[in-house]
Amino acid sequence: MQEIFETIYYKMTAISAIVDHPEFLIMYALAFVLLYLGIKKGYEPLLLIPIAFGVLIANFPGGGMGVISPDGAGMVPVNGVMKNVYEMSLPEIAHDLGIMNFLYYALIKTGLLPPIIFMGVGALTDFGPMLRNLKLAIFGAGAQFGIFAVLLVACNFFTMQEAASLAIIGGADGPTAIFTTIKLAPHMLGPIAIAAYSYMALVPVIVPLVVKLLCSEKELKINMKEQDKLYPNKTEIKNMQTLKIIFPIAVTTIVAIIVPSAVSLVGMLMFGNLIKEVGSSTSRIFDAASNTIMNAATIFLGLSVGATMTVDAFLNWTTIGIVTGGFFAFGLSIAGGIMLAKVYNLFSKKKINPLIGATGLSAVPMASRVANEIALKYDPRNHVLNYCMSSNVSGVIGSAVAAGILISFLG
Repeated sequence: MQEIFETIYYKMTAISAIVDHPEFLIMYALAFVLLYLGIKKGYEPLLLIPIAFGVLIANFPGGGMGVISPDGAGMVPVNGVMKNVYEMSLPEIAHDLGIMNFLYYALIKTGLLPPIIFMGVGALTDFGPMLRNLKLAIFGAGAQFGIFAVLLVACNFFTMQEAASLAIIGGADGPTAIFTTIKLAPHMLGPIAIAAYSYMALVPVIVPLVVKLLCSEKELKINMKEQDKLYPNKTEIKNMQTLKIIFPIAVTTIVAIIVPSAVSLVGMLMFGNLIKEVGSSTSRIFDAASNTIMNAATIFLGLSVGATMTVDAFLNWTTIGIVTGGFFAFGLSIAGGIMLAKVYNLFSKKKINPLIGATGLSAVPMASRVANEIALKYDPRNHVLNYCMSSNVSGVIGSAVAAGILISFLG
């Protein structure tokens, strides 16, 4: 009787499935590593912790918390029968596939949450440093080099849509990577999101590595404040507040005309920034965009994306290709910004510290803080944070525009 009870109990729990499929242990290990990075190391905790927990709960057999990826025809197994998930209502998805699938198809697959998060990012962003040093915004464009360089290589191993989704990791912007992947290669969402946010979290490791390889000590000691004294800006901004209000309106209009497919990201980014800069008359919606809405969107985005990381979706050669290609895209984007700064210095009397080029990524403000720490190691008086923020903030716009271009051509 005891043996029968033990057998029944063994089969009722997840233990038997884990023993039969030990690859689940790899996914638990991945979840624990991501949780460690988010909790102990403080690397992007607001997103890395929800993603990691989503990975964890998605990989307990019988829990029904993993997102089921449809095949090319949109078919998913439901109680032994194949159904087209896109023809199922949301209540049906919740009932037949579980709550995580409901959240994924309602909030992620529709492309709702990435623009919402961009609105919150815009509300938290100050474009002032960039507007005061507008010439430095060009490095936000130069740092997109990694996206297109990796795209040209990855298209030999993936479809163009998959290669573009992989390459966008080089923009160092999680919501942009997710939005692009949803549009072009939704079956790759889990590994791409994990790679994008993991590399963003590792900015304090990757940026110094690339800088050390490409920059000399002399270049890293270039003091931007001294350069400003030697070569002061001739254009003086008399009314910065007015410019800050005009800027998001103008950028949205220009992007909407030139790259319409980027409006959903850039437009929401600029809307969030506009309600911030208008002032007290929009303070209530600014507070909602930057706090309540942003926080709720972050929670559901992280958990849903993490839940796509099931054993079948992650443990394959495609994932290895994504992780490898994403690393090169990320590193080449940093290198592209640095090299553009070096080229600029060849033709300009006013020299630019290459660290400013290195921060043309969208990882705001972590990349700028890391670059500033590097500069201070070589010269304790060399504070480059505000200058780095100029290219860092422009990189957010640059990555969104790059995503719009890819979606426009390949979507």
